[in-house]
Amino acid sequence: MRLPKTLIMAVCLTAGCNQPATHPVQSKQAASGDWSLPYGKWSFSFITPWQLPAEVSLVRVLDTDGRLYTFRTLDQTSRDPDSVTSWTKWAHGGSVNFNNVKMPPQYMIFCWDSFIDKKTYETSVMFSPATWQRMKNPADHLFSGKTLWYDNMLFGLSPGGKVRTWFPDINDYPAIAFTPYKINTVSGADLTICKNGADSDFLRNYRYSQEIQDSMKGKTYPYGEW
Repeated sequence: MRLPKTLIMAVCLTAGCNQPATHPVQSKQAASGDWSLPYGKWSFSFITPWQLPAEVSLVRVLDTDGRLYTFRTLDQTSRDPDSVTSWTKWAHGGSVNFNNVKMPPQYMIFCWDSFIDKKTYETSVMFSPATWQRMKNPADHLFSGKTLWYDNMLFGLSPGGKVRTWFPDINDYPAIAFTPYKINTVSGADLTICKNGADSDFLRNYRYSQEIQDSMKGKTYPYGEW
């Protein structure tokens, strides 16, 4: 699956609207199939380990129809109380009001500030048809007697710019971990869309709460296995 990097970046860098804009940017796989979702829109969420906070400030999503979405107003990045020294098997995010997209994602890029690293990161992700199929097909179990869809994509953000991806499930079913086609995180001079406001004075001068300091005692960076 190939989308020319220069084309992707040109779209992501030039579009500035909050509503979806249509651009003829599709991979062969995206253009050759019907990737509409049975449940309408899907959502995305971000979580961090309980005492290792971070915050996402900008997200851009290129969907399988070639539409580009830009999100500057986002649902809060949640701290997961069950992820203390490693990610819980039952990872899930909070409620979603803003982070919604109509079609599955071809490509995502997002900016996030790690308060532990005191650094701005930029993560880019390319998705394969295998991910789209997971989003189109129901689970093999029901939720309160109704069809369960994997309509939320969850990103776990941890120190060092490490990012994990899941589809959350229900009850005792663990979240489904998956590996995108490509995922890459950069910082510093390698930032592109995240340059403005990167590594801000607020971030550099951020003071850990006593609770966070206590949670770090006796541990070495990155304070867990992520």
